[in-house]
Amino acid sequence: MASPTLLTPTSKPTPLSPLKPKFTTTITSSSSTPTTTTTAAAAFQPRRREFLSLATTILSPAWLFPMTPAALAASDEEYVKESEEVINRVRNTINMDKTDPNVASAVAELRETSNYWVAKYRREKSLLGRASFRDIYSALNAVSGHYISFGPTAPIPAKRKARILEEVDTAEKALLRGR
Repeated sequence: MASPTLLTPTSKPTPLSPLKPKFTTTITSSSSTPTTTTTAAAAFQPRRREFLSLATTILSPAWLFPMTPAALAASDEEYVKESEEVINRVRNTINMDKTDPNVASAVAELRETSNYWVAKYRREKSLLGRASFRDIYSALNAVSGHYISFGPTAPIPAKRKARILEEVDTAEKALLRGR
C-alpha cells in the first residue's frame, strides 16, 4: 500500500512523512510568485504558548489560594502525641515474646503506623532538625528494615534491640524538652 501524497500545483507528488505538516498555506505577493510557506500549526504556536502561560497563571492554586507554610504544618501538640504513640508501639512490638501468636499482626500495625508517621512528618522542615525526630526516624528505620529483611516473626537481635530502645528513650526525653 502506497503512503498518502500531498499534491501542490508547483511540485511533483511526494510522500508525506510524520514530520511534515499536513496543512500548508502559500502566501503570494503581487507578482504572483510564492514567497513564504508556513504551516498552520506554526502560525498558532505563539498564540498557544501565550494561552497556556495565561491559563497556568490564572489557574495556579498558589495564586488563587495563598497559603503560608504555617498553615500547612502540623501542630506541635499533634506531633508530640503521634510520636509518643509511635514510641509506645515500637516498645510494645519489639518486647513481645517470639512465641506470641500476635507478633505478625503487631508488626503489621507497627509498619502501618510508622509509614504514616514518616510520610506525615518527613516533609515538615521545622521538624527535621529536632533530636526527637532524628531518633524516632532512626529507630523506625532499624525496626522496619529488620522486619522487611527477616520477616515479621523473626526476633530482633539483642544488640539491635538495645540500640533501638536507647534511641526511643532519647527521643522520648527530647519530646519532653520540646526538642
